[in-house]
Amino acid sequence: MQKDFLPGGTLAVPGGEELVPLLNRCIASFLERGLPIFATRDWHPGGHCSFRERGGPWPRHCVAGSFGAEFADNLSLPASTVVVSKATEPDQEAYSAFDGTDLDRRLRAANARRLFIGGLTTDYCVRATAADALRLGFSAVLVRDAVRAIDSDAGRRAVAELEAQGAVLMTSEELLTQEAKP
Repeated sequence: MQKDFLPGGTLAVPGGEELVPLLNRCIASFLERGLPIFATRDWHPGGHCSFRERGGPWPRHCVAGSFGAEFADNLSLPASTVVVSKATEPDQEAYSAFDGTDLDRRLRAANARRLFIGGLTTDYCVRATAADALRLGFSAVLVRDAVRAIDSDAGRRAVAELEAQGAVLMTSEELLTQEAKP
C-alpha cells in the first residue's frame, strides 16, 4: 500500500485507496490476537530494470526513500510491523515478496503457518506472493475485498489460479468474524 500505487502516484491502481480501511481493520484484529504483521514494499533502486527507461513495462515507481515508496499515510501499521523490501536489485524484478528477500525465514521464525494476504496488485505482486507462499508450504488466505488489480480481467484470472492452487478466498468481514490462527 505504497503511495505510488494510490491516486496521484505514478502507477495508481483504480480503487486502491479503498483497501486501506479494510486492511486497517484486519491489522487491528490481528494485533488484538497477538499475531505478527508483515508489510512488504517495492524498494527499487533508481535505475530498476522494470522501469520503462530501462526497457521494462512500468513507469518509474516506488524508488527507495522516495515519497512514492512510502506507505499510505492512513495505513495503520504498528511499530512492531516487520517490513520486507523487495525488488532492491537493479537488474532483478521481484513481484513475489519471497523473491530475493528473507521473508520465508522471518515467517518461520514467527511460527507462521497461515498467511492472510491483501494489498496491491492482485494480478502481479499479490498473485506471485500467494503462489510462492503455497509453494513453500504455507496456507494462503486471499482477502478478496482487500486486493485490487491493475487489470480487472487479469485479476480475476489470478484469483482463479490461486484458488486452484489451494489458496482460501475470504472477505475481510469473514476474516474478522472468525478465529484467526497464526
